[in-house]
Amino acid sequence: MGDMTTVAIVLGLTTLLLGVGTWLWSGLILASMASLWIVSGFSIDRMGAILASVVPNSAISWELAAVPLFLWMGEIIFRTDIAQRLFDGLSPLARYLPGGLLHTNILACTTFAAVSGSSAATTVTVGRITTKALADRGYSRSLASGSLAGAGTLGLLIPPSIAMIIYGVQANVSIIQLFTAGIVPGLLVALLYSGYIAMRCLLDPKLAPLAEALPSIGEVLRGLSKLWSIALLIVMILGSIYTGLCTPSEAAAVGVVGAILVAVITGQFRVTMVTESLMVAVRVSCMVGIMVAAAAFMSSAISYLHLPQVISAWMNDLHLSSFGLILVLMAFYIVLGTFLEGVPIIVITLPITLPLILQAGLDPVWFGIFLIVMVEMGTISPPVGLNLFILQGLTGDSFGRTVMNALPFFVLLCVAVVLMAIFPQIVLWLPSVINPSTIIPS
Repeated sequence: MGDMTTVAIVLGLTTLLLGVGTWLWSGLILASMASLWIVSGFSIDRMGAILASVVPNSAISWELAAVPLFLWMGEIIFRTDIAQRLFDGLSPLARYLPGGLLHTNILACTTFAAVSGSSAATTVTVGRITTKALADRGYSRSLASGSLAGAGTLGLLIPPSIAMIIYGVQANVSIIQLFTAGIVPGLLVALLYSGYIAMRCLLDPKLAPLAEALPSIGEVLRGLSKLWSIALLIVMILGSIYTGLCTPSEAAAVGVVGAILVAVITGQFRVTMVTESLMVAVRVSCMVGIMVAAAAFMSSAISYLHLPQVISAWMNDLHLSSFGLILVLMAFYIVLGTFLEGVPIIVITLPITLPLILQAGLDPVWFGIFLIVMVEMGTISPPVGLNLFILQGLTGDSFGRTVMNALPFFVLLCVAVVLMAIFPQIVLWLPSVINPSTIIPS
C-alpha cells in the first residue's frame, strides 16, 4: 500500500471507532490491530504478543504511581475549606489591583494549582467560593466567569501536573524537568490574565464596584497568614522534589499525608473523607492507566507501520521552518481540543508529533509545556471543553454565554504560546538554572 494510504487507514479507523462512541482505550487498540492486519498482515498471535509486552512497560510504571496519589490528595483537599481560606486570605491583596476581587480567581487558581494537578479540580474548588462571592459584591458576571474558566486551566500547567506526568512517561522526559519548566509559563499566563482584567476595569470601571478603603498592611498580612495550610502543602510537595529528597511519586505520597494532616489540624478530618476521596482517585487512575496502555500499543503499531517516517518525509517536503511547524501543530491541537479531552489528546497524538519535534531540533521539554498549554485551550474550547461545563453549572449561564465569557482568555493562551515559540527560554530558563544532576531522576 502507498504511504499516505496507510496514514489514511489508521486515521480513518481511529476516527470511525471513536466517532461511534467506542471507549477510547478499546478504540485505540482495535484501530491499531485492524491497521496492522490490513496494512502488514499481522496475525492475531503476533499482535497479542506486542500487546502483552507493551502493557506492563507502560501502565505499570513507577512514574505513573504519582497519578493516583496526586488525585487522592486533590480529592481530600476538595473536601476541606482550603478554597474559602484562599479567598479570604487573598482578598485584601487583590483589592490593591484594578479590578479588585476579580483577581482572586487568578491568584487563587494559581496557588491552588500548586497542590492540585488538575484543571477541573482547580476550577471547581475555587469556583464554588468565588463565583457567589463576586456576584454578591456586584462584580461583572461575564468577567468573573471568563477569568475563572481561564485561570482554572493553570491546574495543568503549574506543577504538580498530572498531564505533565503522562507526557513525561510517554515521551521519556524527566518529570522533574517538566515540573520546573511549567513554573515560569504558568506565572506568565496568570500575569496575562490579571493584566487583561486590570485593563478592562480601567477602561470600564462599571465592571467592578467602587473601591472601598484599601486594606492596611496589617490586614494584608493577616489575610496571607490564612494561607498556611496550602503553603505547607506546597513546601512539602515541591520542596521535597526540588531539594532532591523525593521523586515525584514519593512527593505525591508526602502530599497525601500533608492533606490528611491539614484536615486533622483544622478539625475537618472524617473517615468518610478518606474513603470517598480514595474511591474517586482509584476510578480516575484506572481510566488514565488503561488509556496510557492503549496509547503505548498504538505507538508500537505506528512504529511497525513506519508512520513517523512517512509523516516526517511529508513534512520535510513542505519545507517548514521550526516556527512554521509550531504554527501548524498549534492549529492541529486547537482543532483536536474542540472534540477531545486533555489526556486523550496527549496519548493519541504524541507518537506522531514527538518525532516531528525531535527531527526539527526542538527541545522535548519545551514541547511538553507547549502541549500542556494546547490542552489547556481545549478545556475552554466548545463543544466539549470541560471547564465550560463546570462554569455553566456554577453560574447557571447558557453554554453560549459561557463560551463567549471564556473567549478572551482563550486568546490570551494563544498569545502565551506565541511568546513561548518566539522566546523558548520562557520555558527552558528555569530548568537550566536548577542543576538536574543534583536531583533524583523521576
